[in-house]
Amino acid sequence: MKGLPEVSGGRVVTLDGPAGAGKSTVARRLALNLGWRLLDTGAMYRAVTLAALRASLDMTQEAELARLVETITVELPPSRVLLNGEDVSSLIRAAEVTEQSRFAADSPSVRRRLATWQRAFAVGNDLVTEGRDQGTLVFPQAFRKYYLTASDVERARRRSAEMAARGEPADVDDVLRSLRERDARDAARAIAPMTPAADAIIVDSTGLTIDQVVDFLAADIRDRLSLRDLSS
Repeated sequence: MKGLPEVSGGRVVTLDGPAGAGKSTVARRLALNLGWRLLDTGAMYRAVTLAALRASLDMTQEAELARLVETITVELPPSRVLLNGEDVSSLIRAAEVTEQSRFAADSPSVRRRLATWQRAFAVGNDLVTEGRDQGTLVFPQAFRKYYLTASDVERARRRSAEMAARGEPADVDDVLRSLRERDARDAARAIAPMTPAADAIIVDSTGLTIDQVVDFLAADIRDRLSLRDLSS
């Protein structure tokens, strides 16, 4: 990630954390609450994964992923994900894409390319961005950083409910096992391991509603904005 230019203008709030912690939903509602733009970085990795699957790439081969990511475009207009101009918002949520996206996430080439896109997205915008390395690597100078987590049992329950709502098989025990395996992989990843930024606020959402989490974050951000205005 070295060598990326600093983001100019705008304020960036990062929301990192493990799978199933509710980052996407919280980030979307928080951005709406604040009137800021939303950056769903997970959707970017899923779009790259979908492109790789369509091209029948061997996703364990870094060189193949490196070439691919230089030939595609991923755009995030409000509430949509575009891959080379095609709306793939629903396609990237398929179970196969979810399972295979770990290869894109582990790829140094993909991460470097997407970090560039993410920082470009933030230029001149007040932004809420969610992922796993937003506060640690992509936006180390972010205005405010949060690390959203929950117990693995709670995260499995939420994820299985989301899957069931999409009509996908969702055994809670299987989802829990998958989440624990993913947590272990994310923590051990050589590039961008999943860990809170040193200056991040840890938010444990176990037992909390989405509205309670969003209200807490929005109040904290507005307090921070008020303090900065008073000191300027």
